[in-house]
Amino acid sequence: MHFAKHCAAALMTSAALFAATAQAASASPGFEMTPFAVARAGGGIDVEDLAGAEDSVDFGSGAGFGIDLGLYRDSASFYELLYSSQSAAVDSKNPALDGVDLSIDYLQFGGTLLFPREDDFYVPYLSLTIGATFLRPDGDFDSETKFSGSIGGGFRLPLNENVAVNLGLRGYLTLIDSDTELFCVSDSSDAGCLVRSSGSTFFQAEGSLGLTVRF
Repeated sequence: MHFAKHCAAALMTSAALFAATAQAASASPGFEMTPFAVARAGGGIDVEDLAGAEDSVDFGSGAGFGIDLGLYRDSASFYELLYSSQSAAVDSKNPALDGVDLSIDYLQFGGTLLFPREDDFYVPYLSLTIGATFLRPDGDFDSETKFSGSIGGGFRLPLNENVAVNLGLRGYLTLIDSDTELFCVSDSSDAGCLVRSSGSTFFQAEGSLGLTVRF
């Protein structure tokens, strides 16, 4: 008799815990999407021309856009797929490069941690990603793909439970091997490269304004 009572109590407790867990899981978001606009600071690469003279290729600052997709791990963290794009003009002493339009795109995968507050007026967050940088010059120049990573952070200003304004800052670090030839033309009779990298990295920073929608 006592055993039956204990079993019944254990089953009721387990059922209550299971119901509470299921209710919490159903209340947690599963997916989110954040389209955003960015203002990105330039950056540049230390290079040598084919004669061995040192120079630099600088990328102009400008506006851009992107989208961030999140798959929630729990209520305070999610896996992240990030795409961000900017068009910039190249600044160089080399007249063949100066003024060339260049698209700089980042495709990154990582994760974000949210730090909810009791008042819920704003929610800080921290993001870490790794992925690729795509350098796509206009004209006949070949595109380049390089390994990169980023760190970002900011604040969310909730409008309701599933929609928030997102204010963020992010820095990207791209790895470029020394002696890598850049701005190459490979599909014409004038095939060749204009410069060779003499540095190992370049850095860009961006501020973003977006709208997060959770599902």
